[in-house]
Amino acid sequence: MSDPTPFAERVLDLVERIPSGQVMSYGDIAEYLAEGGPRQVGKVMSTWGGGVPWWRVVHADGTPPPGHESRCLTHWRQEGTPLRGARADMRHARWHGDPP
Repeated sequence: MSDPTPFAERVLDLVERIPSGQVMSYGDIAEYLAEGGPRQVGKVMSTWGGGVPWWRVVHADGTPPPGHESRCLTHWRQEGTPLRGARADMRHARWHGDPP
């Protein structure tokens, strides 16, 4: 596997800063970084995201990455992430990033 690109490094750095019990969507991350889009963030996470708290990155509707639902729920429950059924409650769990 190749080394992460500069964009990937910025994505992974941001994911590491998402506080326990909170989440950001793929699109939130792209918007916060003002580059890329949800698909590009998803590609970074699928390629290099295993070493960061990947369960804190979700779809815009709060659903976890496909195939990782059970592991996400376990992490979310341990961290006290606000939930709506089997998804993160985006109204209460969304992290908006560090203040400027």
